[in-house]
Amino acid sequence: MLIPALDLINGEVVRLQQGDFARQTTFHADPVEVACQYAQAGAEFLHIVDLDGARDPKKRQLELIHRMQRESGLRTQTGGGIRSREDIASLLDAGVTRVVVGSSAVKDPALAAKWLAEFGSEAIVLALDINIDANGQRWLATHGWQEQSNVRIEDLLGELIPAGCRHVLCTDISRDGMLSGPNVALYRDLKIDFPEVVWQASGGVANLDDLRDLKAVDCDSVILGKALLTGQFDLQEATECWQNA
Repeated sequence: MLIPALDLINGEVVRLQQGDFARQTTFHADPVEVACQYAQAGAEFLHIVDLDGARDPKKRQLELIHRMQRESGLRTQTGGGIRSREDIASLLDAGVTRVVVGSSAVKDPALAAKWLAEFGSEAIVLALDINIDANGQRWLATHGWQEQSNVRIEDLLGELIPAGCRHVLCTDISRDGMLSGPNVALYRDLKIDFPEVVWQASGGVANLDDLRDLKAVDCDSVILGKALLTGQFDLQEATECWQNA
């Protein structure tokens, strides 16, 4: 499916260019209104990144997230600084369908495996952000892309798929927020290597042809962020394209 994305800071819809808080653009003052618009355009799921919660879990915008879900009727997957079991439980208690876990899984795969066992494969989506080096190695970044790990995406999945990992959102950092086109070859290869995973492509989608290209390599879902907010196309157009590709 196509999953529109909203990043939240201080109750507003924003975008960060390549994860940099110094390069922030505010798009809308009312995330609830935007969520409702996406629902009316045919969305079934919404991806929410709570950037306040990412910086400080005590500032997680649970009330706003709950309102977005309640008033739009959309199911959501939500993340931003998920560091503990309590973070996951509080979001699920707020009605979130899937909690997005990123850096914590890269730093401590055993802990992520424990969460998968407790909450189930359908309650957690791994958010894996990668930098691809000159040799084609795909290294995972953490902490809002500010830190480079020594872990490859293949190695982490080798640990967590047997533990029950099913949903993975993968972002090529070099493409995110740039409207330069997605890394189609990356998602083609990941789908071939890990066919049991439900893959969500994120980063770079700029036009409807990008969606056709991702559908052609059997990518399961696509996150749509900046392209929708800047009017490159609307969600209804995107949905019709995806369904007919």
